[in-house]
Amino acid sequence: MDPEFFLLEQEGLFRITIVVASIVVGLYFQDLYNNLRVRSRMLLVQQFSMAIGIAFLFQALLTYLNPAYMLARWLMIDGSILMMILLPAWRLAFLRLVFSALGQISMLFVGTSSVLAEIGERVTSRPELRLQILGYLDDASGYALADNIPRLGSIEDLRAVTEKSKPDRIIVGMSERRARMPVYELLDLRLSGIHVEEASQLYETTFGRVSTRDLRPSQLVFSSELGPAPNSVAIQGLYSWVLALIGLALLAPVMLVVAVLVRLTSPGPILHRQTRVGLKDVPFTVFKFRSMRANAEASTGAVWAKKNDPRITPIGKYLRLFRLDELPQFFNVLRGEMSFVGPRPERPEFVQALSEKIPFYRQRHFVKPGITGWAQINHKYGDTVEDTITKLEYDLYYIKHISPSLDLYIIVNTLKTVILGRGAQ
Repeated sequence: MDPEFFLLEQEGLFRITIVVASIVVGLYFQDLYNNLRVRSRMLLVQQFSMAIGIAFLFQALLTYLNPAYMLARWLMIDGSILMMILLPAWRLAFLRLVFSALGQISMLFVGTSSVLAEIGERVTSRPELRLQILGYLDDASGYALADNIPRLGSIEDLRAVTEKSKPDRIIVGMSERRARMPVYELLDLRLSGIHVEEASQLYETTFGRVSTRDLRPSQLVFSSELGPAPNSVAIQGLYSWVLALIGLALLAPVMLVVAVLVRLTSPGPILHRQTRVGLKDVPFTVFKFRSMRANAEASTGAVWAKKNDPRITPIGKYLRLFRLDELPQFFNVLRGEMSFVGPRPERPEFVQALSEKIPFYRQRHFVKPGITGWAQINHKYGDTVEDTITKLEYDLYYIKHISPSLDLYIIVNTLKTVILGRGAQ
């Protein structure tokens, strides 16, 4: 067969593009674009096999709908075998080339704290971050960060250790700074060209969330990057309304089926109405398809949902798994009470209790709550104070960096989370 005739006259190029696109989607659903680290070559081959399998299934579906999209059997089989060899090999070669070309950023830790300890664990488990920890400085009374991070001396040895180890960055994470921080030595090193930053800044970069453990109000008050920017909020309100309208139009048949199933499988109303705290602490009524039995909290009061919660109806388990119970919140977006993306709206009873226990909790209410959010795609559903603190840190990061591009990233990853049924409870 003449390749030019096949690619151009028989639309072979278009048909091959569809297969390639389906492979890319398969790789995305295998998280091969989120985590670049290759933990196991066998696992890598399995992930690529799953992606190619998705392409085969999609090609079969297209061929069933329209035989004109059919590709030659030899092209699919030979191409798949070739991809099974080339794609894993390219991933391994690419990572080795990138890491070799870009090199690593060496860091010297000044002090010891739980934040630095977490950063150390993160850097060790994520070599694609290209960060290398040379060691840490702290007084003899300090505790060791990790077995693989050596103590290079005390804080007063900062200048000498820096001259010897020549770090690219100095990360300051002292748990007690009063009368201990070598301010003038750090200033001299900063002026000499070495990048100096607080551990909280590096934590935000490596984890994608704001650490609240050593966060001071002044850091937020005087931050030049802290959102939300008025223009970003205005643009978000516009495309949230449009997306909600499109979502209602496309998913109306699905919502009708869900409504019928809720009505037929358990007694009670189809919609569950609940008061939540919205923008600037203003309460509003959120709409959801009822996934629990009617009057589920009559004897217990307001409580968080938990794993294998007995209050959840048989059909409600699947509604929550694939987030179908959240679809009526499109109406909350159209009413201006919610955005498509934002912090999860919480109940007033929980807000009151959590605000007393967790610093900065009420600051998450300075943007509209969302159907999905940065915390939802990065952290599992949690029913503990520790989980709430972690999700708050993600919410603060989102508020600080709110933008259409970040919202798009969250929406796309939410679709993957919903399709794979991850994190529901």
